[in-house]
Amino acid sequence: MEEHAGGKTAAERAALVPQLAEVFRAHGYEGCSLARITEATGLGKGSLYHYFPGGKQEMAEAVLAHIDAWFQGEVFGPLREQANAAQGVTHMFEACARYFLSGRKVCIVGVFALSSTRDLFAQAVKAYFTAWAVALHHALLALGHPPLAAAELAEDIVGAIQGALVLARAVDDPQVFMRTLERLQRRALTPPQGR
Repeated sequence: MEEHAGGKTAAERAALVPQLAEVFRAHGYEGCSLARITEATGLGKGSLYHYFPGGKQEMAEAVLAHIDAWFQGEVFGPLREQANAAQGVTHMFEACARYFLSGRKVCIVGVFALSSTRDLFAQAVKAYFTAWAVALHHALLALGHPPLAAAELAEDIVGAIQGALVLARAVDDPQVFMRTLERLQRRALTPPQGR
């Protein structure tokens, strides 16, 4: 990997992204102050700007890109490319349970989508949710859901996952999220009969 000035590498910058993600997850973009970021990363302001010259916005962009890469590899790709659509859908639900710690972690992209930050990162936010719905729609079609029903169910599932994360957090019961995933998975894997 190419080194930056001062011997700092791109790998070191990349290693900061998960720490930044947790600060944004906890405080949102607006509440994510430089003081909170320095406390979470253990780096001073100068070091942070060395890694992220664009400041907080560049940090948030790096976090969103990191999330997108993870979901492309663990959720969207398997939904599109899995030879067995049922396995792809099952993998999606398992990956969501892992990623969101069985309902204990909120979705950073969802947090950004619900705040004034949405306009700042509109393209990344829209691309994340659109890619998810499109990939899931593809898998649902392969499972035998009719086209319109598959499109509606894909939207319902992505929306319900996001809503279940909020509800689980609101009532302080992660099992709300897990029960929702189980119900959604049954719906996804059970196309209507007599098509």
